[in-house]
Amino acid sequence: MAWWQISIQCTDDELGQTEGILLSLGAVCITMCDAQDSPIYEPTPGESPVWPHMTMTGMFQQNRQGEDLYEELLEILPDHQSATARRSVLEDQNWERVHLQQFRPIRCAHNLWIVPSWLQPPDPEAIIIRLDPGLAFGTGSNPTTALCLAWMAHNNFNNQSVIDYGCGSGILSIAACKLGANRVFGVDIDPQAIDASLENARRNGINQDLLRVSLVSDLNVDKVDLLIANILSGTLVELAPKFANMIKPGAKILLSGILKTQVNDIKCAYQSCFNLDPISTREDWVMISGTRQHE
Repeated sequence: MAWWQISIQCTDDELGQTEGILLSLGAVCITMCDAQDSPIYEPTPGESPVWPHMTMTGMFQQNRQGEDLYEELLEILPDHQSATARRSVLEDQNWERVHLQQFRPIRCAHNLWIVPSWLQPPDPEAIIIRLDPGLAFGTGSNPTTALCLAWMAHNNFNNQSVIDYGCGSGILSIAACKLGANRVFGVDIDPQAIDASLENARRNGINQDLLRVSLVSDLNVDKVDLLIANILSGTLVELAPKFANMIKPGAKILLSGILKTQVNDIKCAYQSCFNLDPISTREDWVMISGTRQHE
């Protein structure tokens, strides 16, 4: 069965009204996407931000004439929105198969791949992290995660203890385990991230003696050899003194989730306790590594 699909542009202030109009005409589902270049970066828990200008698309069953539906919509909409209305026919497909085909293995370094569970690894001899798209943040395709994985793949983790602060999906914790760390602690403030990390660790054959996952409030560990924090820049600044006390003198820190415009704030917060390395960038994002100074 094919579907009618009608798209309208609206502002965030018009979101509720526009959604109500589409539903009143019988839309069976509604999707939204950015109508301008206004990316939404990782929200804090509990936030549900929307774009200031978006395209809202309603999908309708073909049990009525598409022309009648379209004309009725134009009569209800304000003039400035009517001018943006577009209609099309969406042919029915095997949507699950279409969804799965969107995901491909991701090469993070010469010896490290992220591979969905339903695909064969391109290089079976490489280190393979099995990860499927899910609710918790972090799939390996995000620039901040990719920067961290590339750094990790080129550093020695043998017999290292690691904290992954803000573990999300657990991808960086799992990578540390597979790269040779002997103790890894994944922590987050979101219980959903804890569940996702535990499930992804199980899929990758990582036992709970090697990777311990908990809420930040439950973390109880001695100073470690490496702390990874791929979180929001403001939180990185706020936690700088705490992070300095969580790692050994001479240990490494790896910070990401930083926009290019936020680099100076991070450097100011960390340079008193860390010798910082040159930054690494990908798109608009930055990763900063450094070594804990001896007290």
